[in-house]
Amino acid sequence: MILTQSPGARGARPGGADLIFPMATIERWTLESAPQRRPRWDTVACVIRDWAAAQGIALRDAIVLLPFAQLLAPARAAFASSSGWMPRIETTQTLAASLGPAAPLQPGQISFDVTVDALSAAALLRAQPWGAAWARRDARAFEQAARALTATAHALARAAFAIAPDARPAHWIAARGALQPISGPGATERLLARIALEWAALAPAPATDRLFAMAAPSAWITLQAGGPDPLCASLMAASARPGLVIDTDVDDADPFASIAPIATLEAGAPAYTVCDDFEHEAQCAAAQVLAHVRDGEVPVALIAHDRVLVRRVRALLERARVRLLDETGWRLSTTRAAAQVMALLQAARAEAGTDALLDWLKSGTSWAHADDAAALSGLEATCRRAQIARRAALADADLGAAAARLWAAASHVLAGLAEAPRQPLGAWLAALADALAGCGAMAMLQQDDAGRQVLAALRLGRGAVSSGPWAHATSALMMSGDAFRDWVDDTLEQATFLPAAPQDDVAQVVITPLARAMLRPFGAVVFPGADDRRLGATPSADALLGDALAGTLGVPTIAQRRSAELRAFVHLLDAPRITLMRRRVDGSDPLADSPLVERLMLAWAAQGRRLADWHDPRIELPVVPTPIRMGAPAAPGLLPAHLSASACEALRACPYRFFALQMLRLREDDELEREIEKRDYGTWLHAVLFDFHAGREAPAAADAEISRLTQIAEARRAAQGIGDADFLPFAASFRAFAPRYVAWLHERDRAGAQWQHGEHELTATPAELGGIAMRGVIDRIDAVRIDGVRGIEMIDYKTGSASGLKDKLRDRLEDTQLAFYGALMRAHSGLPLKAGYLAVDGSKRLEEIAHPEVADSAAKLVDGLAHDLARLRAGAGLPALGAGASCDYCAARGVCRRDHWADDPAPEPAAA
Repeated sequence: MILTQSPGARGARPGGADLIFPMATIERWTLESAPQRRPRWDTVACVIRDWAAAQGIALRDAIVLLPFAQLLAPARAAFASSSGWMPRIETTQTLAASLGPAAPLQPGQISFDVTVDALSAAALLRAQPWGAAWARRDARAFEQAARALTATAHALARAAFAIAPDARPAHWIAARGALQPISGPGATERLLARIALEWAALAPAPATDRLFAMAAPSAWITLQAGGPDPLCASLMAASARPGLVIDTDVDDADPFASIAPIATLEAGAPAYTVCDDFEHEAQCAAAQVLAHVRDGEVPVALIAHDRVLVRRVRALLERARVRLLDETGWRLSTTRAAAQVMALLQAARAEAGTDALLDWLKSGTSWAHADDAAALSGLEATCRRAQIARRAALADADLGAAAARLWAAASHVLAGLAEAPRQPLGAWLAALADALAGCGAMAMLQQDDAGRQVLAALRLGRGAVSSGPWAHATSALMMSGDAFRDWVDDTLEQATFLPAAPQDDVAQVVITPLARAMLRPFGAVVFPGADDRRLGATPSADALLGDALAGTLGVPTIAQRRSAELRAFVHLLDAPRITLMRRRVDGSDPLADSPLVERLMLAWAAQGRRLADWHDPRIELPVVPTPIRMGAPAAPGLLPAHLSASACEALRACPYRFFALQMLRLREDDELEREIEKRDYGTWLHAVLFDFHAGREAPAAADAEISRLTQIAEARRAAQGIGDADFLPFAASFRAFAPRYVAWLHERDRAGAQWQHGEHELTATPAELGGIAMRGVIDRIDAVRIDGVRGIEMIDYKTGSASGLKDKLRDRLEDTQLAFYGALMRAHSGLPLKAGYLAVDGSKRLEEIAHPEVADSAAKLVDGLAHDLARLRAGAGLPALGAGASCDYCAARGVCRRDHWADDPAPEPAAA
């Protein structure tokens, strides 16, 4: 590395243009790369010492300002390794903090805390009549406006804070002139920008203003990386002391020219690879990091430009027990601690379901004793057995003693979060803190790293702020319970969880953003996510200012942010080893090379060079495949005591399904809260028709019967707790069904059919089955005339398509349900039989699909069952023979592992 002085430089603007200051001499030197790769910080320390000696400056009284805090350690180490006095090495923030605490904030002033300032911004807008009306009219758009207002106010305040205090009043006057009101398109954005400007102008003086009034050092020395620092430039311009700017950045016009000579070194050429997909890129990045660690090239920088991908890489590295320092973290809302808090708030809703309650009780935040675990299991079993879908219904449910105690304790905790429909945010937070303490979660959160950060983000627990702007904002903002829950969710979504740093040893891997990787002594760099969507993409302009106004007001423009990213990327290329990666697709979207990577490749192509080929460091392990094949278990001792029509269908369609569901008695837990489905509509319709016929003594007029059927339907819907909104898709179907059903029923009345039974349960024990009973519930049994004599007709209601039912009965021996019911009825009555399906969803009329010979089919079904059961008793296997539609909705599909079978399954025992 070498330093060159800019020609004729007595001073410099932040952008590089020369200035002559009457009272100060500011020299600007450029730090260039050299092939010998001398350590950069040793060069910087040496040159600063030489410059101070040449200027006759007492180095111990000089101040060296660095761009960010991560550079303090390597800079101080470089000076400490050489003899002589050491200058004071700081950043502007650490130097300001050393001069004393910041001035206390007044209510409503900008605090640069996003959570507090978002509340203050919302209060500012609601104080205006148009803002209050906006909040009532469109709450989501109002929240977005408050966030945009907060972000713009922060940007304007930071831009003003980089200006010397005595020049700041003129800056605000010029800014007000630039933000004159406008009408037409953009008027709302301009109004919000003007509010942001006035709010920023009322901000208290920043701590860095003390730097302009502090005792003057013997010299100001600043190190520029990633672009000029306006505050450092203002400090040096306002000082009468000598100054030195060491510029480590490249020229934007030809950024890769200074590093081109390093490409002659094989170790200096970055490696580049294109991976197949997300998981492939994550595995390759983790493998490359581990390879550097094994080779002793530590610390390794893992650039977190793709935060989601890097979190996956972090998980892979943690499996290898690598010591990690994560400077970026991830969203606090994704942590278990945040999920526990949100589970409590979801369970506290008045309309919460029992699923939400059980999720909270299982989240680990509440009672975790053994007796409570048993009570929780009992509570859940009761909810599933009785299909209690709403939390409020538990008050009238028949719970066991232990479950009742648990529910009473849970109700007491939740009551504090459900009492007031609308109250100040501070009151909601106090209620949340009480609820967390009441269920034992507060102590658990305080013992967990993520939990402590959740409590800090919400200002709960120990160290909570009880005065100042936060207390003022929380006492003034009124909100409902739903709004409070949304606020907590948004707050945790915006906060970042930072895991604890390694305590006992130096980190082997540092996860850091691109802007904080410059000039750090990394042994190697791994940069996943170097694609056109993330690296070198055009950033978005300020939502309220736009790009032109942002430049006028001192807010970083799109061009300045792109330039800073380019400079940071070029800084990475000084690392001894660097690997760039990207993937071909992001989900279903194709990705391309980053524009910065393309510029690097073009610059080196002009030199006759190219990026190095990447060699996959992953280790290939030979794995002998163990194919999964179709199982055929035998369990003669597990035959059930009785069979239903569905069990018989399972035995015929897929013996393994019969084994899993009937012999092993495996069951899927029904969802307590789910959308109303077609089968729910069918169950409800069966109950409605049963009630209708049970109270129908004689035929009546069509309008009267339609009205009565509709009234019964409404009563059944209310009894089953089905809401209007949930039932809306099926309400229209029933309105069309009711007149069609009455018309069909009157036709049967005229033909002499009479309703006898509905939802009629029958049990039979044919001698052929060896003691196994048949049991079923027949939807409808009518007395009819068959061939001139009294007979019985069995009808099964179906909400499916008539064409599917016709296909099912085309081969009568393939139908199981009606034949099964025929066998039951044959055992209880010697009358002639008829059977059929009634398709109730016809678009014009109800359609009957008759079984042609149900008595004969019933006899053959019993004979077939007897044969199959005899084989099962003899030890025959039960293979998974289901195929096609029979597997699509099978509850046992995950048990038989059909989706994981080898392509060439070995021969299995014949089906039962």
